[in-house]
Amino acid sequence: MDQPFVEEEEPQEMSFVDHLEELRWHIIRALGSIFVFATIAFLAKSFVFHDIILAPSRTDFLSYRVMCQVGQYFGSDALCFDEMGFTIQSRQMSGQFTMHLLVSAILGLACAFPYAFWEIWRFVRPGLYPQERKNSQGAVFFVSVLFALGLLFGYYVVSPISINFLAGYQVDPTIVNEFDLSSYISTLTTLCLACAFMFEMPVIVFFLTKAGLITPETMKLYRRHALVIILVVGAIITPPDVVSQILISMPLMLLYEASIHVSQNIRKKDLKRLNEQNSES
Repeated sequence: MDQPFVEEEEPQEMSFVDHLEELRWHIIRALGSIFVFATIAFLAKSFVFHDIILAPSRTDFLSYRVMCQVGQYFGSDALCFDEMGFTIQSRQMSGQFTMHLLVSAILGLACAFPYAFWEIWRFVRPGLYPQERKNSQGAVFFVSVLFALGLLFGYYVVSPISINFLAGYQVDPTIVNEFDLSSYISTLTTLCLACAFMFEMPVIVFFLTKAGLITPETMKLYRRHALVIILVVGAIITPPDVVSQILISMPLMLLYEASIHVSQNIRKKDLKRLNEQNSES
């Protein structure tokens, strides 16, 4: 006996409203992960503030100990700090509670960034062409690694040196440095997050090259202009001292050079693929 014919339903394309609904759930999951990590950071108040946030304000911080050892290796104690020369105070009634909430939110964003980016990438990736999906494999991994490296660089290199410089700077010995808690946290978090996001330069260049918006030749041509822009950006996001500006500008220039190589490799692969297609046709 013949089986009844059943017509297979073709997969239907999602409507605009369906896309919005899917995007909404991706955003909700991303924000949910940030909220979870922020809640954990909020509950771990003692560890977060004593061992993470306030650590660069003490002389036993890892970066200061390494700097001291480097100085002693060259026979100098100039990089060893016996005291920081400042105190942190909270001058507002709700200052500590507000900073507790702010720090928890920032740590939630930093910790959940890989997952949150993965959720957004899951929404964007199906809309790419097969070749684009193939070329963008590992995007979440590289974005997460660069973000973490930038965050660590800002926390262990740029922030300690900037804080130490500002703490020891005096226009007159009679003036005591007593910083507000919000000022200290704002400086620390701004430097760390700025470094984290600026370390994404190679990934941004990758997608801009794939989109045909920039070329390695253009990046080489405007290398000097890029140096000036990087120095300006470094001056904006760092405290007003030359050391911090140089510290954040040097890795950015290295990342710019690495981005040129990334752009060159993409161009070579695209030209090779186009030549193969032309030879086949």
